[in-house]
Amino acid sequence: MADTAKIEKPKTEGAKPDKVKPGQAKKAGSRPDIATIGGIALAFGGILGGLLMEGGKIKDISQITAAIIVLGGTLGAVMVSTPLSVIKGAAMRLIHVVLDKTQPPDTAIEELIGFATKARKNGLVSLENEAMEIQDTFLRKALTLAVDGTDLQEIRNMMQLDMDISDSRAQAEAKVFECGGGYSPTIGIIGAVMGLIQVMKNLANIEEVGHGIAVAFVATVYGVALANILLLPAASKIKARIERETELKELKLEGVIAIVEGLNPKLIRSKLEAYKYEAKAPAKEKVTKEKKTSAPAPAPAKS
Repeated sequence: MADTAKIEKPKTEGAKPDKVKPGQAKKAGSRPDIATIGGIALAFGGILGGLLMEGGKIKDISQITAAIIVLGGTLGAVMVSTPLSVIKGAAMRLIHVVLDKTQPPDTAIEELIGFATKARKNGLVSLENEAMEIQDTFLRKALTLAVDGTDLQEIRNMMQLDMDISDSRAQAEAKVFECGGGYSPTIGIIGAVMGLIQVMKNLANIEEVGHGIAVAFVATVYGVALANILLLPAASKIKARIERETELKELKLEGVIAIVEGLNPKLIRSKLEAYKYEAKAPAKEKVTKEKKTSAPAPAPAKS
């Protein structure tokens, strides 16, 4: 009886990803930032764990009034020092702290290589339809200017102005969290002083005085923790996101300029790959150093 088992073709390892067609690159999906989530959990876990190890209780630092004073006072101070439109933008940008929406450089490079290949075969004007379908506004504007025959220097100046204005707005939104981080410890001290004022009214009862002083300093803890665990780190993370977005825009601009200049797609790829972050590069250098150190020493010359 003939064997009816099907012969499966061996799977090829290291298969290349599908190439991105021009104008069809999707927006980067939201990826949870493990560093942010893990860092916040570690910070609060360490603080609360230390409190419990010292014999304290969670309810010792659970004070609604202190939270109201610190949060309300900090938000009010930020609103006084910052325009409302900037505060709204900062609130929308807060999602970037826990979610990474930045497009990977590989996707942008593949899309630009697709444009370069088609422009090299059919001319730059053939990209007019694809340029209108690009989802990314920055790349769509740059490529549209190129298709319209705009001078290269003019394209660079216009897109650089666009990048500078966008970066300035983003930096202003990140500064909102820096301002909050500067105000919240002081507001916490104000809350502690207000608590001490209430304690001084009951000096006749020593037990209540000691308990009241402990409760009064909870506002200081809230203010310092809000600044150093949430607000200031959030500002730093947003600035890091801004730098990555700016680098990605520079990549796209250099790619469009190279397409207009008519460079070979392979040369364009080599140029744009400089924007990629190679995390494994230091490991390769380490391996080469180990090989050099492990090489046998030359035998001593005989006399």
